[in-house]
Order: sequence, then C-alpha cells, then structure tokens
Amino acid sequence: MMSQTELEYRQVIQRCKDLFLKKNQDYGTAWRILRLPSITDQIFIKAQRIRTLQETGVSHVGEGIEPEFVGIINYCVMALIQLHFQHEVQIADGQPDKAAKMDIPTDELERLYDEQIGRVMRLLFAKNHDYGEAWRDMRVSSMTDIILMKLLRTKQIEDNRGTTLVSEGVDANYMDMINYAVFCLIKLQDTGR
Repeated sequence: MMSQTELEYRQVIQRCKDLFLKKNQDYGTAWRILRLPSITDQIFIKAQRIRTLQETGVSHVGEGIEPEFVGIINYCVMALIQLHFQHEVQIADGQPDKAAKMDIPTDELERLYDEQIGRVMRLLFAKNHDYGEAWRDMRVSSMTDIILMKLLRTKQIEDNRGTTLVSEGVDANYMDMINYAVFCLIKLQDTGR
C-alpha cells in the first residue's frame, strides 16, 4: 500500500513525465547537445523566475510557477541522463564523441527517465524517513531558495571540473532539486494555488 507522500509524488512525476515525452515528440532529443553546465543554467533560469514571481507576484508572460517547477524536474532528469551517457561514452573537449548517442528512441528515453526517477525516489524515501516529512512544514519560497543554493553549489562543482573535497557530486544535487521541486508542486496542489 502506498503512503500519501508516495501517491502524491508519483502523481507529480507522471505529470512531468507526460510533458517530457510530449516535448520529445515535438523536438526529439535535441537537448542531448547541451553540456551539463548549460542544463544547470537552464534550471537556474527557471528557479530564478520562480523566486522573482514569488517576490513580485507579477508575471508578464502569463505563466505561473508550477510549469517552472515541472521544468526544473525535467531538466534535472535530462542532466542525470546526460551523466548516465557520460559514464558510457568518453567525452572529449566538451563535445560529444562521434559514438555518442544523440538520438534516443522514445521507448529507451522513457526507460531512462523511469530509471533516473527510481534512483531519486529511493533517495527521497530514505531521507523522508529520517527527516520525518519536515518538508511538509516548509514554505515553498524556502524550498525555492534551497533549489537555488543547490544550483550555485552545482555551478561551483562544474567550475571546479567536478572535483570536490568532501561534498557529493552534481548528481546528488540534481536529485535533491528534483525532490524539492516535487515537494513544491505537492504543496501548491494542496493549497489550490
């Protein structure tokens, strides 16, 4: 039997995955050309827009913050998939090797999405158990700030060419950002905003 958190989490992820796969039908896997720092910057743009909207309450393009949280989740999944392929294929000079797989068939892409989300969910349930669902008492604005902090950490790690002394790598930060974005979407759905 699924807990309330798992049910809500899976519903949010299904919404994100549906959009991800529909965009794949429209654009294919053009995002595969992006290097990790470029994906990180795309996530940063979305998180910064959320923070601006939270502070000003004004949107000039007519979209609220929920689509931006969905975008954060999907860009983080893209980053995790890119990391998956980096482990399989040597990358030289920041450019994909000729053997790098740029086009991913939809069924394989869906499998990769599910695989990465599975890793993220295992992390969530372990942390959620230890922290006693503390996120439920947090503000969406605080979780937005945490996502921005994790982005700044990720950028620093990228600027240091992935070298850390005692910290987790970029993959752990992408996974945490997914979980915080899911929490935000759950909280926004609960409040009906």
